[in-house]
Amino acid sequence: MNDEQLLRYSRHILLNELGVEGQEKLLASHALVVGAGGLGSPVVLYLGSAGVGRITIVDHDTVDATNLQRQIAHNLARVGHPKAESARDAITAINPDVVVHVVNQRADPGMLNQLVAQADVVLDCTDNFETRHAINRACVVHGKPLVSGAAIRMDGQLSVFDPRQPGNPCYACVFPETSGVEETRCATMGVFAPLVGIVGTLQAAEALKLLTGIGSRLVGRLMMIDGRDMAFNEIALPQNPHCGVCGPPQEH
Repeated sequence: MNDEQLLRYSRHILLNELGVEGQEKLLASHALVVGAGGLGSPVVLYLGSAGVGRITIVDHDTVDATNLQRQIAHNLARVGHPKAESARDAITAINPDVVVHVVNQRADPGMLNQLVAQADVVLDCTDNFETRHAINRACVVHGKPLVSGAAIRMDGQLSVFDPRQPGNPCYACVFPETSGVEETRCATMGVFAPLVGIVGTLQAAEALKLLTGIGSRLVGRLMMIDGRDMAFNEIALPQNPHCGVCGPPQEH
């Protein structure tokens, strides 16, 4: 690190858990963030300000005035602009040293297979199960840790799925693709603005811990957040031995 970086990241360097070595790991890391909306906004801002060296942002949408209630990476001047580019501009305004690659397309399995392979950590900040499952499959195939968050109405959830250790569950263990879970969207159900900030900030924290080797208590656990009472609860998530994504091949 140069003198400017030593000054910029001095509060991280002072932490016994991080120090110079941990900050250098962040500078050499590559994070893939899928979704630049309510969750993705605090994620990219904190990853960028913390000094993650490379960030790839995938989002096909454009900034809308209704997003500004909660999607803090965007502003009124960038309404109509691609969200991934708007998020890049927000990062650059804080930390121009971060290399940000934007993908203004909807994430699909082929794209994710390529991008996940290049990343050190993946953050799922999307709002639909099809994309979530595609991200999970790519992470399992390439052995990449996945930080998954969600928020709707006044309720949020967060977990870390790390396929690098045998026995850890994946996203499909908890939410099977055949479960028939009803899709809910902020556009129709609403969402409490600070809740996406809470979940997204926690996602960023878990990603930074994974990148620096501090570890993650949320591997194999699901944190549930009740925004009404500001209550945090956790449940254990065992691996599903019959999971079609991370389980052993099934005999026919």
